[in-house]
Amino acid sequence: MIKIVDLYKSFGDQQVLRGVNLEIPKGQITFIMGRSGTGKSVLLKHIIGLLEPDSGQILIDGQDITSMSERELARIRKRFGMLFQEGALFDSMTVGENVAFPLREHTRLSEKEIWARVEAKLAQVGLLKDIDKMPSELSGGMKKRAALARALALEPEVVLFDEPTTGLDPIMQMSIAKLIKETKESHHLTCVVISHDIPVAFAIADKIAFLHEGIILEEGTPEEIRLSQKPFVREFLRALKCPVLEGGES
Repeated sequence: MIKIVDLYKSFGDQQVLRGVNLEIPKGQITFIMGRSGTGKSVLLKHIIGLLEPDSGQILIDGQDITSMSERELARIRKRFGMLFQEGALFDSMTVGENVAFPLREHTRLSEKEIWARVEAKLAQVGLLKDIDKMPSELSGGMKKRAALARALALEPEVVLFDEPTTGLDPIMQMSIAKLIKETKESHHLTCVVISHDIPVAFAIADKIAFLHEGIILEEGTPEEIRLSQKPFVREFLRALKCPVLEGGES
């Protein structure tokens, strides 16, 4: 569904992406992992057309979005939902109003239809009873779930997650991971997840890709990543005390 071909991006003298090649399969969960500051979020912004590459292609169902007009890009973006790292909820709006916001901005649904969908999406993430709360009244995990409901409001085909489990305790991390997997299955979504969270990735990913020094250094299923002999991949897993290394390394 999404194919990235020889993608390059620099900011001034800093070259961030140095020829990224990656295919993101339709209907699967793909994790993009790597050290902080290696360009994972930059890559995510290219996928949704928020940044323009210096060179290379981003193909969505065979269409190169890097050569599209802003109007054409807007049409493509409607197929995407985005869950930002901090949730990015509007503090001045209730949970329900946050979820309703994209529906009011991008659809011609009636208020009755909007609130029916808002309630349905909040029910899916277990927050229907919190529809009238303000974001300040929510825990970190609840904010992530509210943001996911908003990302799903326009019923996208692809959802992009930027560090969805950062700042959460291990139990809540796995709860969010389970929610991502259940949402993918119930909505037949394609999910792209930026994360450092190895246990979550091994629990729900169909594919894992490691971004290192501006290129995709390694990619494969969790099992293939577990058996990887690339020094950086093994160092990354070991540094996070990942229990899945071959031979039981810690």
